Amino acid sequence: MTGKTLTRADLTEAVYNSVGLSRNESSQLVESILESIAAKLEEGETVKLSSFGTFSVRDKNQRIGRNPKTGEEVPIKPRRVMTFRPSHVLKDQINEGMHRKMRGE
Repeated sequence: MTGKTLTRADLTEAVYNSVGLSRNESSQLVESILESIAAKLEEGETVKLSSFGTFSVRDKNQRIGRNPKTGEEVPIKPRRVMTFRPSHVLKDQINEGMHRKMRGE
């Protein structure tokens, strides 16, 4: 791995470079998209981005866990977790990129 993380600023810069909006407008667009995705997930809806993947939220029931240090049983409260399932297009793109990197292209 390269250790580089894609940030909101990187997304804003990519929008700025490819769409031609001002940096401020690009930033507002990125923020608006991310807020829309987060709001739908908060409502429990599934968010599907074609050729990218699907974000969904599921409820997990209360269960008993174990403190690995002490071995003591501890109740784990019910919670909601977000999951991401990548599309086949994204998986293929990632794997093809890995193969190109291994071939030195």
